[in-house]
Amino acid sequence: MVVLDPGHDLRANPATEPIGPGSSTRKIKDGGGTRGVVSGLAEAELNMRVALRLRPLLEAAGIRVVMTRTTTAGTSIGNVARARIANEAGAALFLRIHADGSTDPSARGTHTLYPAHRRGWTDDVYVASKRAARIVQAELVRALAFPGRGLQERSDFTGFNWADVPVILVEMGFLTNPTEDRRLASTPYQRRAALGLCRGALRFLGRSAAACG
Repeated sequence: MVVLDPGHDLRANPATEPIGPGSSTRKIKDGGGTRGVVSGLAEAELNMRVALRLRPLLEAAGIRVVMTRTTTAGTSIGNVARARIANEAGAALFLRIHADGSTDPSARGTHTLYPAHRRGWTDDVYVASKRAARIVQAELVRALAFPGRGLQERSDFTGFNWADVPVILVEMGFLTNPTEDRRLASTPYQRRAALGLCRGALRFLGRSAAACG
């Protein structure tokens, strides 16, 4: 079972939620994501297009898939709710799909984030999440041929700290970089991203990546 989480939604959610179980530190539920500087494509919609291409690839390989959303039409549910969907599904992998943004238009490349180790929050999923990040990052870079920006541990992601299953967040590329924006807005590159994510997920699950086609 893989839970796909196309990041964001049509509208941001300025309400706050605890950054982790029992924490007094609160974070905004969803800042709304970025947007293509050339294409104008909203990150939320790009994330959804890739997820909807990825789901049938995984299903054809025999993997059950649950999605945190299937439309880009409302206010984001926030990250605690997304993690709870993955927890309740008992996901073998909680795969969060995003694209990056920067004030520097030259910033580009693909990177993958995973939870930092914290006792009581992420210690039970840390090792598996880091392994998933390494595998999926390699396959996504191979598929998109964007520069590889490596892996990053994050202690401040609500969606990581509430997850009780292996969790990663991929930043496919920068929508604020004209070159990567144009490519990610195109159908061929959305297919490439889905294929790379499929191969990475299957490899993490101990399956043959060839099943992605």
